[in-house]
This record gives sequence, structure tokens and C-alpha cells, in this order.
Amino acid sequence: MGFMRKNLIAQHAGMLLLAALLCGGAAAGQSAVQSTAPAQKTALDTTEDYNQRLAQMRRMLAAAGENGPAGEYRIGPEDLLEITIFEAPELNRALRVAAGGEISLPLLGAVRAAGLTPRELESVLAELLRRTYMKDPHVGVFVKELQSRPVSVFGAVFKPGVFQVRGAKTVVEMLSMAEGLAADAGDTVIVMRGAGYPGNGGSASSSAKEAIEEKPGVAGETLEINLKSLLESGDARFNAAVYPGDIVKVTRAGIVYVVGEVKRPGGFSLKSNENITVLQALALAEGLTRTSAKSQARIIRTDEISGKRLELPIDLSRVLAGKAEDPRLRPRDIVFVPNSAARSALQRGSEAALSILTGVVIWRR
Repeated sequence: MGFMRKNLIAQHAGMLLLAALLCGGAAAGQSAVQSTAPAQKTALDTTEDYNQRLAQMRRMLAAAGENGPAGEYRIGPEDLLEITIFEAPELNRALRVAAGGEISLPLLGAVRAAGLTPRELESVLAELLRRTYMKDPHVGVFVKELQSRPVSVFGAVFKPGVFQVRGAKTVVEMLSMAEGLAADAGDTVIVMRGAGYPGNGGSASSSAKEAIEEKPGVAGETLEINLKSLLESGDARFNAAVYPGDIVKVTRAGIVYVVGEVKRPGGFSLKSNENITVLQALALAEGLTRTSAKSQARIIRTDEISGKRLELPIDLSRVLAGKAEDPRLRPRDIVFVPNSAARSALQRGSEAALSILTGVVIWRR
């Protein structure tokens, strides 16, 4: 009996060991499957998320050669050229292309340069010298400074400015050149075709047009691109081409402020075309403090046309109880919740709220 009992115990232990091994193998297999599964796409919630995704897309597009090989550069008005004539060094000089597209050289006078590539201009100058002064001239043309390919990027970007570009670029490339998005960036990028060139209606002048080898689209056309769709999906259809003479504008998100007796006072940026209510704004501010005077709250609003400041009283006790409507806020509204011990100073509430705004923190969801 003792031998049989020991044998049964050994068999039972073996079965348990086998079951443990099988479970461990299944768990390892499941872990391996999970490790090889693609990571879920991270939602873009903050400006830092947007900029990280922007940099990632820029690297991906550069590695994939999204734009293809650029054509040879064509000279335009205001470009600075360095002209070298090897057989006559005294004629070497740096010349600015005139607004009409010409350069002026000793012995040769005015020569048309706009619309030509540096190699083509070298051939033109060599031929003119050969006809008049030299037997076998050799000419070099180097574009020392670009001035005829402006793309203006402004709005909610870190480094707004005018950037000179060689060939067509994309929205992602231009935002990267502007060093990313500012903290108050909205979700819309506007591309205005040809608006950066002087002339009637923002269209390019004739000399500037001749200097552009790419098709710049219809002057005056405006494109609106959803920045969040572009960065989250990575779809090239949203990554519109940007041509010399275009203007790129990143809209600013609306901001509402919650100050006073709340747990996290500050400014909260809104997504594009988003409206929030007072209770939603208070939720972003993590709620009221114990000393808040809920019935004495105010919405401080500035009229966009007249600039006049309005104070709209709101009883948060009634709103929280569902007995009063939860008002919708507009961009730049200020929700001020006073201290319950400061009821006698309610007349000074607006000034206190506005003084707090100078050091307020902007929160982006």
C-alpha cells in the first residue's frame, strides 16, 4: 500500500509539472504574439506630441524621398550671383539680379538671368564674351544667396519667418523649418497660393513667375489642412505641396481661462471649432476649492469689436444642481471664482482675475 501511494503521488506530481510547463509555454507564446503585435497609435493630445510626430514624419519623408529629385534651380529676381570669368579675374564679381530679371556686367551690359539655370547662364555669358572679347572663355555662375523663392510661415509656430526654398516643399517640411508648433497651435493649417509675391491680388509678378520652374497652383487659391488628421494618419494627401510665393499660416487655438478658487487655475487651449461649457472648464481646472463662493462666480468677456469688458454673473450652485443652464464659453473668456470670504471685494474681481493672467499657465489637452 505504501508503495502504491508513493507511485500515485509521483504520477500526480508529474501531471502537475506537465500542466505547468504547458501553461508556461502558452503564456510565453501569448507574450510573443503580443510583443510582435503592432503598437497602437498614440493619440495626439499636447503640443509636444504634435511636434514629436512632426519630426518623425519629416524623417520618414526624407528617408522615403517623398518629393523626388528636385530640378535644377532657376535664377530669380533679387538672387545674389557670384560670377567668375577664369580668363579675366578682374571681371569677377557678385551681382544682385534686378527686379526685372537682368544683371549688368562690364563689357556686356544688361543680360537676362531670371528663368535660367546657373549652367544656362554660364553658356549665355560665355557666348557673349566669345563674340566680342575672348576666344575661348570659361564662366562660372554660383547662386550665393536665394531671395526669389520666399515661403512665409507665420501664426502659431515656434519660429515664424520667410524661408527661401529650392523647389516645391510640403506642409510638414515648412513646419519643420519653422521649428515646430507653438503651445497655442490650433488644428488647422492654411496655405495661400501666391500670396507672398507682390502684385495685384497677391499674384506673382511676371519676372517672378518666369523664375519658378514648378507649377505653383492657382494664385489666390486657399487650402485648409487639418493638422491633426495629417499627423495622426500620415496620409500624404493631407501633406499638401507648398510652392515659392505661398504663405503658410497655422491657426491659433482658442483659450479659456479659469482663475480664482479652483484647484488648477490656468488657461486651457481648445481644439479647432470646439466650444466648452463652464462646468467642462471647471473640470479641466480639477474642480472648485472648499473656500469658493459658487454663487458669486463671473464670466469675464471682452467684446471683439468694441473691446469693452463684460462681466456675466453665474450661480455655480444652481448650475451644478441642474437648476440653471450651463453657459458655453467663447475663446479668451475668463471664468473667475472668488473666495467666499471676499464677497465685499467682488467689485475688484475683474482686476484680480486679469492680474493673475500675466503669470498664468497654458494647458493643452
